[in-house]
Amino acid sequence: MTQKLISMTKKELERSNVIQNLIDGKINGTDASKQIDLSIRQIRRIKANVKKHGIIGLIHASRGKQSNRKLQNNLIERAKKYLKEKYYDFGPTFASEKLLKVEKININRETIRIILDKMGLRKIKQRKQSKNRHVWRARKDNYGEMQQFDGSYHIWFGDEETCLLLSVDDATGKITYAKFDINESAKTVFKFWLEYFDKHGLPLSIYLDKFSTYKINHKNAVDNKDMITQFQRATNQIGVKLITAHSPQAKGRVERMNGTLQDRLVKELRLAGITTIDEANKFLEEYIPKFNAKFAVVPQRGKDLHKKINNIVREKLLQIFSIQNARKINNDYTVRFENNYFQLDEQQPTTVYKKDSVIIEEHLDGEIKINLKEHYLNYKILPERPQKEINIKLAALTRQKQNSYKPPIDHPWRTQFLFNRRKNKATGCVLTNAIKSE
Repeated sequence: MTQKLISMTKKELERSNVIQNLIDGKINGTDASKQIDLSIRQIRRIKANVKKHGIIGLIHASRGKQSNRKLQNNLIERAKKYLKEKYYDFGPTFASEKLLKVEKININRETIRIILDKMGLRKIKQRKQSKNRHVWRARKDNYGEMQQFDGSYHIWFGDEETCLLLSVDDATGKITYAKFDINESAKTVFKFWLEYFDKHGLPLSIYLDKFSTYKINHKNAVDNKDMITQFQRATNQIGVKLITAHSPQAKGRVERMNGTLQDRLVKELRLAGITTIDEANKFLEEYIPKFNAKFAVVPQRGKDLHKKINNIVREKLLQIFSIQNARKINNDYTVRFENNYFQLDEQQPTTVYKKDSVIIEEHLDGEIKINLKEHYLNYKILPERPQKEINIKLAALTRQKQNSYKPPIDHPWRTQFLFNRRKNKATGCVLTNAIKSE
């Protein structure tokens, strides 16, 4: 008869002595329960197992057997292969999602974390301790009540930094619009919001930060220093409240969203082989709905507070969302703007005087318009700077005279007019003669 070697822990040995004394009648069930700190019910179950199977009845039945939850070795090896080749910079959660969705490998994130640690691929981010504590602000109640806006400079794809312009709804945490561009200038921001208005309508308010030194002096910056002033003027004209935050923490939702995207979106763009801004923007059209389905929340109330726009308002928005600067008309009826001289024509839609204040509008399509009292002036660009001493005799530029049209003598209107004129003359003669005869 072959003997089987049984491995037992110290705890199990102590239990075996107590259970044996219980079987021999040296102690009762209550005493056994107190000695090994188990309930009476468990003591009875263990006693029955020992009587039936012997001392092996104390050992768990699954000891020495392979776990039903143990992963197959080939599954782990496949996961390691993909983690090394494709998902080497992914975190455990994101890597687990990608392995299941793309590679059809179902491994939980904790197992992935262990595998990444063993492979030396996991990088633990050091969190900075914040000195100042910021009060948590509750979300807005309705969708469209507030949009948090920010531009994030980052190496999103390729080797150069680009800027992701991002709008996040405060009530839902939903990305309402996102677009890659070269910078966060007044023109790019204006284009962003005009496209937003076409898609959603006008929100009640927009929350953005005052520019940091980094953003103002960024190498891609063009007119960043003037962005807040121009944007404030434009939003004020259309009735959208502009709120400027004095710290990134004040608009934490869009800041945290940028952090999430800098982790997840960068990896998605790399896997998709994106190298240009146009490709990245096209990718966002499919990516954002999936991202929102995963991370957006339900608002407190179900109202959409966006104000829809019609074609008339849309045309007006193109004029409002232009770069506008005030200038004076010189004595020679020229206007100087950005080292260019605009000579006003003699015929204008309204009367123009020297020293009048005008608004130079730089439209997003590149067209420059000179606005005087809601009239666009006619001009031509001079090839060079005009001479200083010019004798201008005109006191003012006036409206263009309308050409008077004189119909021919056989025109029906004129024929009727001449007929009536002759008739009136004849009647007058008759009346005069009648008076004389009296």
